[in-house]
Formats: sequence, C-alpha cells, structure tokens
Amino acid sequence: MKKIKEQFAAVLFGFTALASVLCVILICVFLFASGIPAMREIGVLDFLTGRQWAPGNVPASYGIFTMIIGSIYVTAGAILIGVPVGILTAVYLSYFCPKRVYKPLKAAVELLAGIPSVVYGFFGMIVLVPVFRSSLFTAAVLLGIMILPTIISISESAIAAVPKSYYEGAMGLGASHERSVFFSVLPAAKSGILAGVILGVGRALGETMAVVMVAGNQALMPRGLFKGVRTLTANIVLEMGYAEGLHREALIATAVVLFVLIMIINITFSCVKRRGES
Repeated sequence: MKKIKEQFAAVLFGFTALASVLCVILICVFLFASGIPAMREIGVLDFLTGRQWAPGNVPASYGIFTMIIGSIYVTAGAILIGVPVGILTAVYLSYFCPKRVYKPLKAAVELLAGIPSVVYGFFGMIVLVPVFRSSLFTAAVLLGIMILPTIISISESAIAAVPKSYYEGAMGLGASHERSVFFSVLPAAKSGILAGVILGVGRALGETMAVVMVAGNQALMPRGLFKGVRTLTANIVLEMGYAEGLHREALIATAVVLFVLIMIINITFSCVKRRGES
C-alpha cells in the first residue's frame, strides 16, 4: 500500500510539473503565432525602431521604440529606488533589527506584497501625481515601492542562509559588526540577493495597472523625468479592448517583445549567477 501511495504521489507531482510547463508552452505558442505575422507585415525594423504609434492614421503606423525606451527608463528608475532600499532593509532585518521591532516590520513588508496594484496606482494618483505630475518619475517611484517586498523577502532569506561562521569568523579577526555583515555575510549571499533583484525587475517591467494610472501614457520619446511616458504593458491594456485586425495583432506583437525582454533578463541573470558560482 505504501508503494502504491508513493507511485501515485510521483505521478501527481509529475503531472503538476508537466501542467506548468504546458501552460508556458501554450502562452509562447499563442504569442508568437499571433505576433510574428504582424511583425512580418509591418516590418520587423519598422515595428521595433519606429517612433510613431498611430493605428488610426491612414496609413497606420505601428512603431514601439518609444514604448520600449519608456519601459526601460521606468524600470531603471524603479531599480535605482527599490534595490538599495530593499537590500538595506533585508540587512537591517537580519542583523540590526531589535526583536521587538522585527515582527511589526516583517508584517508591514508582507502587507506590501499583498496590496493590489490598482491600490498602489490609486495611492500614486492621490499622493504622488499632485506633486510630481503624471510622469516617468512618478511611475518609477511607485514601481520602486512595489518591488520592495520581493527584494526584501528574497534577500533576507539569502542572508539567513549564510552560515553564522562567516560572521563569527570576521568578528573573531577583529572586524566590527558592520564590516562583518557588509564585507563577509553580504558577499556570500550575493547569488540569492541577485535573484531577488531580478524578480523585482521582472515585476517592474511587467507591471501594468499602477503604471497606467500615473505615467501619463503619452506615446512619445521620454523628454524628461517629469514628462509623460507610455510603457509596453500600458500600450497593450489601453488599446486591446477596442483593437481589431492588424492593430490587435500589433498589440500581441508588443507582448512578444515584452516576453523576449523578460527572457533576456532571466538569461542574463543565469549567466551572471553561473559565473559567480564558478
């Protein structure tokens, strides 16, 4: 009976794993089957490097270069804001936080992770937009806040996985508490911390609703921190509801570009991680 249960569990786990892989494959097939023909019809270079998105014009223009740059700028701003704060918060929770403060602070981080993106967007509209306008800067600040829970949680777990002997050895050699943490423990946890950063970048690059609510959504080249910008995700969600024909296929092709960008980020992370381990 025990052997039968083990075999059933193995089959069940294998089925769930295959189901996950199948979902990814189906998404890829749908995106590329619908998006590649549109790119071919528009022209790959015209689609990727064109600076005018005007589906209603005659002839229509489908260039997403401005939105690629907008997505990169907004994500880069979120990284500059969220990554230092997230890593330092994880270090504080692991080695500097008093026990009586740890639980409330940890609960606050977990609460941040559970807040829907539309609530973040509403917060940005009410608090940030009146000060900084609907702009690239506002979207970057908001995304920087949104990626904090991911970076903090994964970085804290990576730091906790470092053997205590690293810290104790540094202290035994005469290093201060701060130097032991930042020059002994933190480098040993860099692989896990980098994983948290990459997941945060993926979250920022793929975020839609909050960005739509605060970025200004102007399909133009970013002209400054406090000017409006449109990202790839915002372009899809704003126009998919009424798009048809080539317009709809061009939006799906936009999703293909976004998918490829995220794949490039993940592959880059894998290469960096492998090089670090070697």
